[in-house]
Amino acid sequence: MTDLDRLPDLPVRAVLPDVLAALEGHGTAVLVAPPGTGKTTLVPLALDRGEGRVVVAEPRRLAARAAASRMAALLGEPVGETVGYAVRGDRKVSARTRIEVVTSGLLVRRVQHDPELPGVSAVLLDECHERHLDADLLLALLLDVRAGLREDLRLLATSATVAAGRLAELLGDAPVVTAQARTYPVSLSYRAPARGQRIEAAVAATVRLALSEGDGDVLAFLPGAGEISRTAALLDSLDADVLPLHGRLSTARQDEALRPRSRRRVVLATAVAESSLTVPGVRAVVDCGLARVPRVDHRRGLAGLATVRVSAAVAEQRAGRAGREAPGRAYRCWPEHEQATLPAYPEPEIRTAELARFALELACWSTPDGSGLAWWDPPGEGALAAARSLLVTLGATMSDGAVTPRGRRMADLGLHPRLARALLDGAAAVGARAAAEVVALLDAGAKLTDVEAELRRLRSAHDDAAHRWQRDARRLAGLVKTPGGAEAVDAALVVALAYPERLAHKRSGSAPVYLMAGGTAAELPDGSGLDDAEWLAIAEATRDPGRAQGTIRLAASADEALAVRAAPALLSEVDEVRWDGDVVARHVRRLGAIVLSERPLRNPDPALVHDAVVAGLRAEGLGLVRWSQDTTRLRERMAFLHRVLGPPWPAVDDDTLLSEVDSWLDLSRVRRRSDLANLDAGASLRGLLPWPEAARLDDLAPDRLAVPSGSRHRVDYRGEQPVLAVKLQETFGWTRTPALADGRVPVLLHLLSPAGRPAAVTADLESFWRNGYAAVRADLRGRYPKHPWPEDPATATPTRHTSRRSR
Repeated sequence: MTDLDRLPDLPVRAVLPDVLAALEGHGTAVLVAPPGTGKTTLVPLALDRGEGRVVVAEPRRLAARAAASRMAALLGEPVGETVGYAVRGDRKVSARTRIEVVTSGLLVRRVQHDPELPGVSAVLLDECHERHLDADLLLALLLDVRAGLREDLRLLATSATVAAGRLAELLGDAPVVTAQARTYPVSLSYRAPARGQRIEAAVAATVRLALSEGDGDVLAFLPGAGEISRTAALLDSLDADVLPLHGRLSTARQDEALRPRSRRRVVLATAVAESSLTVPGVRAVVDCGLARVPRVDHRRGLAGLATVRVSAAVAEQRAGRAGREAPGRAYRCWPEHEQATLPAYPEPEIRTAELARFALELACWSTPDGSGLAWWDPPGEGALAAARSLLVTLGATMSDGAVTPRGRRMADLGLHPRLARALLDGAAAVGARAAAEVVALLDAGAKLTDVEAELRRLRSAHDDAAHRWQRDARRLAGLVKTPGGAEAVDAALVVALAYPERLAHKRSGSAPVYLMAGGTAAELPDGSGLDDAEWLAIAEATRDPGRAQGTIRLAASADEALAVRAAPALLSEVDEVRWDGDVVARHVRRLGAIVLSERPLRNPDPALVHDAVVAGLRAEGLGLVRWSQDTTRLRERMAFLHRVLGPPWPAVDDDTLLSEVDSWLDLSRVRRRSDLANLDAGASLRGLLPWPEAARLDDLAPDRLAVPSGSRHRVDYRGEQPVLAVKLQETFGWTRTPALADGRVPVLLHLLSPAGRPAAVTADLESFWRNGYAAVRADLRGRYPKHPWPEDPATATPTRHTSRRSR
């Protein structure tokens, strides 16, 4: 047991009795405490009551190691004694370890192997507000464990934000304990980048300003390792130690960034320093306002990282880092008016990330769709369906979602299912070491586009990235056993085993654009060294907003034989009949969307030909068929009767005619566009007329109407109401507006001047003669004196001629 009196006097210490009492009485609790108040270090030590091991789950490896080191230092011990840690590829524990800090993903694996968690008395879920995918999954699994197996397992969830209501609800209406932070005032200022200025340049300039305006160290937030490297280069001449801090650094370099120095420090960090870590000595924070988060384009099958604006909660946490030990300053690299437009909280990864690994864990838990588990936010149905489909393709699950023995083996490797498949099958094909080197590269990312070139660079380099890659490759090679044989490095094959749908063939033309088997096009960047490759096995591709095709970031040169070997499930041979202006019939051999070979079909299946013609009509429209003026008017009259009378008068709009094309068009002899143009739509359309009602077509919707002058004028049925355009003098003596469809719809009369221009529009002729005619007569009889303008049109003789000719 830990002597609590030896613990430092941090704000959380004051609420430790409340936390312990809540867990004792309820079994679960939520602790709300800002970063730097001691929740990650003091609480686990207080939970060590000698009843079993305390496990602390951290969202990041860097945070897990840092937390263990800090707790061990408080006890005056090295890491691995009372306090230890375990992260992927690195573990420091002993038989004496009572408090173990692990990553959320690693604890998920332990729960999968033994849900009862023997020997564990309490689990602390740290930084729940960050909403990492593994953390959300772990919370759901532990709640299930506690409900069915370990009612005595104590669960404590911690959060740096006060929005803990939903979290407490999930934990069974758990008590919420709040620790008040002892903070100092932080002054805020906004320094938006100049027009066209890159964010690295803006951050570097603001760092210099922060150093000049006060004392202490500076903590600057940037979205990723690339931006950190470029910003560090811009600060090369600075009279201070510029230190990067991100998850891809070695443990020694991460520790170096967290250790105070005699000279002032500028720590350039990713989101890892928002809440999981304490960086002592910081008096100024420079926030670029951006973060890198997982995103996936399900339609194109491209997953990766996207740079997004931070939330208001994250911006507040970042700024708060400046006021931990003394009054501080926070500089935000965006316009002040944009602050109000920031989202309130970060978007949970479970809503945005690719879910294949998550779905494999659910399958291992025997709940492929996640039903029955208590979720903070449930996974999206579309993303989960895509992930489950991929698992079937990789052989990790059956079609019903049940996990296979191979799937359990893949899950045990602790890799994304794609990489697990590449390691297992790649080891059998090219040897464990060769497969492990490629998989380690795919897992960590690369500087170069060419996988082979990047492998050569890493083998000869001596930087942190190379050392980490070599260590990971050795670890992965030890996880798989191969039956022997020579080690033949075939990077493209291993890449293709991980991403079979990203096998790509070069399109014709000068630009290095490739079509992937999944149907997405992607282009090689300049200087990739792969422009001459006819085939590529693509490991990583991104799509920039506004661009139709992706950009290839990492790939290996391949060939057709390798593609067929790596992705036999994507191979198909079919008789393909489609519309391409005319019917095109061919026998096609494909790898997904890529055509490997084709030959013409002499006698294609008539049913396939018919379907292709119908598809052509639906794609290009009914304009492919011949429509005479009379046919068009017939269609308009039929549409009018359907709209007014309904059945049995049929609908004849484009959507209906195209969806029921076989009911009125004979396509049995159509093979070409010219065949469609020769079809008489009128004869076909008349076949849709209902009998015996069709005999009344001219009565209900006549093509022409007789007017008092004796003329017959066409009715326009194109609008909502039928229109009859007629010269005003021809309607003399007409006292009632004619109506169609058995008197249901009055005709809208466009009464024309002698020059054929509209003089009046009315659907109530009687009212017009009584109220409107006098004004029209006064306006027009001076302009058209040769035409009759009687005072009483109801009794006048209708005419289409001038007054003299009428006499």
